[in-house]
Amino acid sequence: MKRGHIIAIIMIIIGIVALFSVFGDMARYSTFAESAASPDESVKVVGVLSMDKPVVYDPEVDPNLFSFHMKDQDGLEKQVIMNAAVPQDFNKSEKIVLTGKMVGENFIAEDMLLKCPSKYKDEEIFVRSEI
Repeated sequence: MKRGHIIAIIMIIIGIVALFSVFGDMARYSTFAESAASPDESVKVVGVLSMDKPVVYDPEVDPNLFSFHMKDQDGLEKQVIMNAAVPQDFNKSEKIVLTGKMVGENFIAEDMLLKCPSKYKDEEIFVRSEI
């Protein structure tokens, strides 16, 4: 085989491995109820912040821990716990997309994507947990 063919085959193999690693990290969209049914699987849950319940964040105790309540698309409300600081304009977000798992009655979030109001014109804020 020529040297160029060997390099091409190696590049194709690297590309295939990269695709599998990207698709392996993707979580499927779900609800809190579906997440509770498969607690070992990481899922994405879309919902809105429950404005009638407080956002708990005390940076003096733990600056990388906050919790809040969110209603998913089915209307089921759960407490969400995340190991990160509260993102800016968190209370103004229209929708929240969480990636994580159900642990007991709480959803433990690893990542959070905030869908901001239209005044920001399609701006999204991404927050990664420090787990």
